[in-house]
Amino acid sequence: MTTLKINGLDVSVEDGMTVLEAAQFLGFPIPTLCHMEGLTPYGACRLCVVEIGPNERSRLVTSCTYPVEEGLEVRTASERVVRARKMIIELLLASCPQSKTIQDLASAHGVRQQRFRQEWEDCILCGRCVRMCEEQMVAKAIGFRGRGRDRSIGTPFDVKSEVCRLCGGCIYVCPACELRCTYTDKDHAICGGCANLEPPCVEKPQFDDMMCYMKPCVACEISKEHKSS
Repeated sequence: MTTLKINGLDVSVEDGMTVLEAAQFLGFPIPTLCHMEGLTPYGACRLCVVEIGPNERSRLVTSCTYPVEEGLEVRTASERVVRARKMIIELLLASCPQSKTIQDLASAHGVRQQRFRQEWEDCILCGRCVRMCEEQMVAKAIGFRGRGRDRSIGTPFDVKSEVCRLCGGCIYVCPACELRCTYTDKDHAICGGCANLEPPCVEKPQFDDMMCYMKPCVACEISKEHKSS
């Protein structure tokens, strides 16, 4: 067993677990997008970032690829983490605003604006389809091509693949394809139709180091009950 500290609590988890697995096992929610059970951790979307180490020497790491370590200090919802996640969601919205998965993430994390150039490229290069094709379908019909801004996904040399079985697994796991929003306002990337109420507690100064990670948030539930009564 490995002993570490998550959100100030001393916990013990199985050796070899990732920080994401440990946090989810213990009930600390961490949002993910490129991560999918049954596929190799990839760390592409960066949405699962957490803060590790003492405050003065802390850094952000992707929890889906970072293994647990003895004595590790982890914060899953610090102010720095929440700020990074919101920026990542804005970047995802800049590429694929019609993905319901991404719109739901924006609503759940209080993202109300998108400050980056709207590209409408759809593919967010999360690699789910590539890993599904290689690891579950054992086909390797598609893969990454190019580098940097020219990086894309497709068949080698854009030639029709002879090993593709047209199973549809790549489309099934794609966050851009699996469910599309009908929201098409090009002047605004955020629909907000599924927006939740802003948590009433997280703006207070005492939550700078650890924002609310409870799901559902107790304060929010109490607030809802009070308003309904």
